[in-house]
Amino acid sequence: MQSFPMFIKMTGRKVVIVGGGEQAAQKTRLMLKTEAAIIVAAHELDDELTGLLAKGRISHFDGAIKAELFADTAMVLIGTGCPAIDASIHAIAKAAGALVNVVDQPHLCDATTPSIVDRDPVVVAIGTEGTAPVLGRRIKTQIEQMLDPQIGTFAALAGRLRGAVAHRIPRENRREFWRWTFNDAPWTTFKRGAQREAAEMLKTAVAEGEYAAAKGSICLVGAGPGARDLLTLRAVERLQEADVIFYDRLVDPEVLELARRDAERVYVGKVVGAHALPQDRINQLIVAEALKGRRVVRLKSGDPTIFGRMTEELDAAREAGIETEVVPGITAATAAAAQMQVSLTERNKYDSVTFATGAFAEDADPRDLLRHIKSGTRVVFYMCVASAEKLANSIIEEGLADRVGVTIASDVSSPRAEFIETSVGDLVETLQTASISGKALLIISPDTDLAMAKPVGKILRSV
Repeated sequence: MQSFPMFIKMTGRKVVIVGGGEQAAQKTRLMLKTEAAIIVAAHELDDELTGLLAKGRISHFDGAIKAELFADTAMVLIGTGCPAIDASIHAIAKAAGALVNVVDQPHLCDATTPSIVDRDPVVVAIGTEGTAPVLGRRIKTQIEQMLDPQIGTFAALAGRLRGAVAHRIPRENRREFWRWTFNDAPWTTFKRGAQREAAEMLKTAVAEGEYAAAKGSICLVGAGPGARDLLTLRAVERLQEADVIFYDRLVDPEVLELARRDAERVYVGKVVGAHALPQDRINQLIVAEALKGRRVVRLKSGDPTIFGRMTEELDAAREAGIETEVVPGITAATAAAAQMQVSLTERNKYDSVTFATGAFAEDADPRDLLRHIKSGTRVVFYMCVASAEKLANSIIEEGLADRVGVTIASDVSSPRAEFIETSVGDLVETLQTASISGKALLIISPDTDLAMAKPVGKILRSV
């Protein structure tokens, strides 16, 4: 290593930042994350630095730059915007024995500022020794996805209890106690939002010197419309923590790659009209695994709260006394709108949007769905490809076909995504021509000229 990574103590020490413009402001933002006393040396300060000075967040020095300014500093950061001035101030700071960083001049830097993932007091620093800063930012993004936003707050809570743990928990049991704290019940309870319960759990365990193994849990996770980079950070974390994952055919295999390697994966089918497992059986399976003390993830495409049978699975879990959590996902309708770069609502045209399902029973009257199709409302039909002919015929029979446009959105968010504009009368033929038999939405737009937007993707037919 050309540079050795280490953490510098900042509490009770001062940092001098030379410069009053944007470069200095950038360094100031970074140092404000620490407990150091910040001195900004410049004749004039930009608006941001002036605001920080008014709030008492920084001190201002506008005198002559001499070596005394840099004495006994934790660090000196130089960024005046002029390379020649920066180099001359660097020489003065080095004469005072300071640790110096000069913006955009690596050869004048004793230390470089890394990409930082901040979960104070948990901090991760990523450096590439100046060779690939873009790669450093990419790694930072990946670590941001891995670390729960609440991990720092929980670590701080645990830190406040270290003295009590040292006093009450025998030395030979402390490692196991901390393993339980960060891997089992206290942490899983804390991150699902029950911070007070988690704190009481820890305090009780310390006071009594006893703690129980983690209880099983069931988490319903929205896998989004397909693309794995559309999962939420929380969804990725739950996948990486899961002991067993139950998933159906609509979940993209790449999403499962985000789970930890030793997690058990159970396919439960959910093919329309031919379920690999009936819903009651799925309920029984996820409950049985949770009762074994395992962390269960029920991975659902899109968002669990939209046409996902979430209520049945939650009811089964609650009846068995199992802790539950729901992690929302991006539903296919909003993903389709984003990929087409069109809004589902439009000022002065569509002031509401309705999500409906076309998976109605064989003896149901499709005309019941027509109540959703009205001026000012855009309707998105899920699971409607198989029943598209019934829906189209009902719209035609009601005399609505001439003022209703249809956009077919298939394989949303994937590289295979297709968006096809058509009319109600040509809907069935368009689906057949495009060989679309599943994983598609029908977006119904009343009062349209059949040109809702220029779709992004392949247009097989536009009527």
